[in-house]
Amino acid sequence: MIARVQNRLREDKDQGFTLIELLVVMIIIGILAAIAIPLFLTQREKAQDSAAKADVSTLGKELATYYVDNTGAVPTINVTGGMYYLENGASDKTIGNVSDNVTLIAPVGNASKWCVGTKNPEGDVAVTGYQYSSSGGLAEGDCTTY
Repeated sequence: MIARVQNRLREDKDQGFTLIELLVVMIIIGILAAIAIPLFLTQREKAQDSAAKADVSTLGKELATYYVDNTGAVPTINVTGGMYYLENGASDKTIGNVSDNVTLIAPVGNASKWCVGTKNPEGDVAVTGYQYSSSGGLAEGDCTTY
């Protein structure tokens, strides 16, 4: 019995994988890749949307803070070198980084009614974008319906 097992072990040393086994493994890897790649691309679009949402939320909160402190004219938003600035005469204030490929929609309105929005063409909601308004806060859409 032991001699038979030893002979079997010696015979199996020179064998490798069969062509069928290799093809089955390649097919399984192909199926997993076909599932994973579209999921990865969707996650990238969601990340772009999150960046646009964060930018418009930051701008909206900064405008709300501005209107608590000031009652003057509507400030403008200036984008220079990847940074966005809240401008009103001599008192410019740096708010933070703006995401790549985000278009800033200037605030519309006055101290009681205003809106600022972003659109990211690489995101999942690139058509509508996001808005932050005095009446509704953060929402999906543009500043035409605030």
